[in-house]
Amino acid sequence: MAQYAKPLNRLINELGKLPGIGGKTAQRLAFHILSMPEGEAESIAESITYARRNMKYCSVCGNLTDSDPCSICTDQSRERDVICVVEDPRDVLAMERIKDFHGLYHVLHGAISPMEGIGPDDINLRSLIVRLQENDVKEVILATNPNIEGEATAMYIAKLIKPSGIEVSRIAHGIPVGGDLEYADEMTLFKAMEGRRKL
Repeated sequence: MAQYAKPLNRLINELGKLPGIGGKTAQRLAFHILSMPEGEAESIAESITYARRNMKYCSVCGNLTDSDPCSICTDQSRERDVICVVEDPRDVLAMERIKDFHGLYHVLHGAISPMEGIGPDDINLRSLIVRLQENDVKEVILATNPNIEGEATAMYIAKLIKPSGIEVSRIAHGIPVGGDLEYADEMTLFKAMEGRRKL
């Protein structure tokens, strides 16, 4: 196999560190970047550096932000007595897209996973408990992912919170809109039946 020049090899290796980018894709991206006008390539590099230097985690909810506290935590029009708990900052964006949730968020930055050595102390859980003790919260919505780790995390948090008298709810899981029953697995069908509602 032909060796590339050191700068190109380095670019391919660095791009290959990104999630979902394999060797071929990294190579394709590297060649594309090198074919771009110099100003555009520099703009990409500067935006990466700028974002890395200026983004931080909100000291209240743990979401990614360029100001602390974040714009959601400082928005006085939001319901302050409802907190939606998610695993990742990307989940906040997903929830905001529905434009129907007007409460606050708490980002865990992961999920409990004994197989990977991740316990309750390894996620952003302690600050959630402090928030609940310091504020008049009526409901916590657990919106962790519908997998083993997400379910374990939701159950653990629910057991921690329930004795305080705060209502704990879990987002529903099941058949996606537009999906076909015949293609759904057993767990998805089970969750759909479990989360059914009266019409």
